[in-house]
Amino acid sequence: MLELRHLRTLIALDETGSISLAAQRVHLTQSALSHQIRALQEYYQLPIIQRSGHVVRLTDAGKRLVKLAEKVLGEVQSTERDLAKISQQAAGNLRIVLECHTCFDWLMPIMDNFRQHWPEVELDLVSGFHSDPVALLRQGAADVVIGSENKLQQGIVHFPLFRFEILAVLAPGHALGSKKVLEADDFTQDVLITYPVPEERIDLIRQVLMPAGVSWQRRTTELTVAILQLVASRRGIAALPGWGIKNYLDYEYVIARRIGAEGLWSDLYLSVREQDASLRYLQDFLKTIDQVCFARLDGIRPLSVQGSRKKLKEKRKK
Repeated sequence: MLELRHLRTLIALDETGSISLAAQRVHLTQSALSHQIRALQEYYQLPIIQRSGHVVRLTDAGKRLVKLAEKVLGEVQSTERDLAKISQQAAGNLRIVLECHTCFDWLMPIMDNFRQHWPEVELDLVSGFHSDPVALLRQGAADVVIGSENKLQQGIVHFPLFRFEILAVLAPGHALGSKKVLEADDFTQDVLITYPVPEERIDLIRQVLMPAGVSWQRRTTELTVAILQLVASRRGIAALPGWGIKNYLDYEYVIARRIGAEGLWSDLYLSVREQDASLRYLQDFLKTIDQVCFARLDGIRPLSVQGSRKKLKEKRKK
């Protein structure tokens, strides 16, 4: 019979179009997910998915079940919010630090949505660039950090959000635009425009340029739109998440190229104090990020939860 886990699987398949990515999303093996689909198809005596190589598409029957899933899971989440309020877990603070400043684009609608459901939770952004964002959690100056940090730290829990690709951003007609893929040496030819953060926190520098032993020139600015304006006016090149530049690519304001044959990928986590990790409104915030980002952001991939769970268990044993 149809269960909530089946509904979550169907939504994951619809949004990823891939058995492997959907399995990662719902924390199953590929064989376990395939077994779920076979069981549903046998129960309803209808095909639910169609495969074309590695791409999966839902049939009309599958799409109908997805509509049901969206409605039912939405009601479940709404009921869980109500229960949290009944149990007096509806008030608190979420002061958010963003290490990835292109996250503003997708985070603002999520915050607006969250405020409607949790009006008694004070939601705010901690402004500025911070050399050690997670330290703000320990100091009590912030409640949530969204960034790349996932090192094991006493009293801190890191929830995986997703993986995303960082693309090289160039002006239309740039000499490097003739290449499909950029390598480390290509970044020595122009000024690298970044946010004003330490170089060791910039993925391109840490993962590509430093290991290759190449030199680079750097210029900084605080706003994403300013970076793109400088790139478009041929003041330099940049490296930004694919979702953060999609509209600019669509309007041909800038162009983008992959960095390295396999691409330059970064992982995004939500970090909190361990004592806050089970708060109902925080868990709802995480669910909303998952739902909105996988439905709306292009090119993101599920990020395994296993490592974070293992780390949390190890800390609790200590």
